[in-house]
Amino acid sequence: MSAEVGTLVAENATVAGKKPEFVAEPVGRSVSAALTSRVGRVIVFMLVVLWTIPTFGTLVSSFRPEEAVKTTGWWTFFRHPQFTLSNYQRVLSSNPGDDNIGHYFLNSVRITVPATILSVGIALFAAYAFSWMRFKGRDWLFVVVVSLLMVPLQMALVPLLRLFTGGAHIGSITIFPDLGLANSIPAVWIAHICFGLPFCIFILTNFVQSLPKEVIEAARVDGAGHLTVFVRIIIPLSVPAIASLCIFQFMYIWNDYLVGEVFGGAGENVPVVAKLAEVSGTRGQSWHLLTASGMVAMVVPICVFFALQRYFVRGLLAGAVKG
Repeated sequence: MSAEVGTLVAENATVAGKKPEFVAEPVGRSVSAALTSRVGRVIVFMLVVLWTIPTFGTLVSSFRPEEAVKTTGWWTFFRHPQFTLSNYQRVLSSNPGDDNIGHYFLNSVRITVPATILSVGIALFAAYAFSWMRFKGRDWLFVVVVSLLMVPLQMALVPLLRLFTGGAHIGSITIFPDLGLANSIPAVWIAHICFGLPFCIFILTNFVQSLPKEVIEAARVDGAGHLTVFVRIIIPLSVPAIASLCIFQFMYIWNDYLVGEVFGGAGENVPVVAKLAEVSGTRGQSWHLLTASGMVAMVVPICVFFALQRYFVRGLLAGAVKG
């Protein structure tokens, strides 16, 4: 393909009386063509299968007895099938001595759903303001927001935790009161929103800026205000970007261990990921229970991904090329 493009350019240049130049095809286009070919699809399919094998092995192990899990590989299940639900009964039970994963699973739902909706919703408002509203210092404010992406999360843990546990003070002057959020789920919401907003604003601003300017100007000519434009135009046109960002944010918050452990406390408000660290035991002797707990923790992210997968690629590519 590259040779054909170079030959065609050279022939056209000769006809026009110019010195022929060979123009090679862009590397990105060549890679894209290779991936969409039959060989490329086979390679991608094989990578997907290899990536799925560990998950499938975890699923099989979660239904095997403890002795079988500890003494033989999961693939031996197909030669000597041994099926049990005791692992799930143990991790989901709320009896004394059991792990009660169901409670921490609900904690993750209570943490992830509101934090995702709030962070993406607030970011969409900010993206509209940065894209279509004119105010002094807008560009510098956007630079400040984007620069927050480079701030390590760990640097903000202690100041934010002190804010939740005692408020903010300068000497005897109270700047922010103590709201009593220590070791609570709302504290985890606020932490995830604060840490996720810079990324969400950056992604959505790039998309919202690429929306047709003519449509928004026509709405304003017809008398639509900012709120009407936002609700009737921006939100419907931004559904692919919103859905793909929700997937990213949902996966990040659901799988987060550090924020949930620090702000949820070591008690009953931690997410299921924090509880998984305790399931296998102090010496890893109960990892047959970890397989069942891991499958319980994976159910919701898998369902969310497959429910929104049709928007995933569209959202990734949206706003990449402006026209």
